[in-house]
Amino acid sequence: MKTKLSTGALPAGAGWTRRLATAGQTMAWLAVARLAVACLLLTAAPARAAEGQFTEAGADGPAQTAYAPQKLPAPVVIVISGQSGPTSYQSYAAALADLGYYAVLVAGRDILNPGKDGPVNLRRAIIRAQQAPQAVPGKVAVIGFSLGGGGALSLAAAWPDQVSMVVAYYPFTSFKAGAVSMVKNFRVPVLMLAAELDRYNNCCLIESAQAIAAAAKDGGQPFELVVYPQATHGFNLQTGAAGEPTKAYRADDSADAWRRTVDSLRQHQPLK
Repeated sequence: MKTKLSTGALPAGAGWTRRLATAGQTMAWLAVARLAVACLLLTAAPARAAEGQFTEAGADGPAQTAYAPQKLPAPVVIVISGQSGPTSYQSYAAALADLGYYAVLVAGRDILNPGKDGPVNLRRAIIRAQQAPQAVPGKVAVIGFSLGGGGALSLAAAWPDQVSMVVAYYPFTSFKAGAVSMVKNFRVPVLMLAAELDRYNNCCLIESAQAIAAAAKDGGQPFELVVYPQATHGFNLQTGAAGEPTKAYRADDSADAWRRTVDSLRQHQPLK
């Protein structure tokens, strides 16, 4: 289905260009303008400077960067990056911490990989996060992008004992066995945010997303597919990522996807 985009367009027209009668009126209009711009920036996409605690890979899990909120302990969100690595997703994880979540960012290639050690890595990452002093005990939410989105769908969505919900942005669906085969294992609510024009390496085709949605509907799984008609791979990345499409960022689509993600978190992984 197509999204109803929520935009924060600034007021336009003569009211913003006409000469104001007094200096006081001028200052008032400037204040309103600054407030409107600030609101637009807040709704466009998460983009604050990222500061997290990095931990190297070890026996307890893969390498990670953790972002703690001001109020602790907090519910956990595991963020799984795309193939290019965690760097492009640091601001996203940091924005989750701004909301009040303990966000743990891991690399997609550690979760979905030819070595087949992804399930072990993800379970260890989840357990490590759950046992952290910054975390509220209980299930974690999982948000994955591209390759990480494929890992979230194929692994986390089938683990109701540890996972409360999954969000998958333009996820990898080019599984040899076929993406639809994993749908029967979905046991948690899933939100998939797909780009209709995504042809990046043929990894995340809209046709696969639609087939997954149809299979989930037939199986009665809690699944929602949102399709952005003009978007391509990486539509929420303001700076892009090495090896990924350039100029893919779409502010309105990114803002809508963020809003839907936050709504899903509030429903299935609420702040305590």
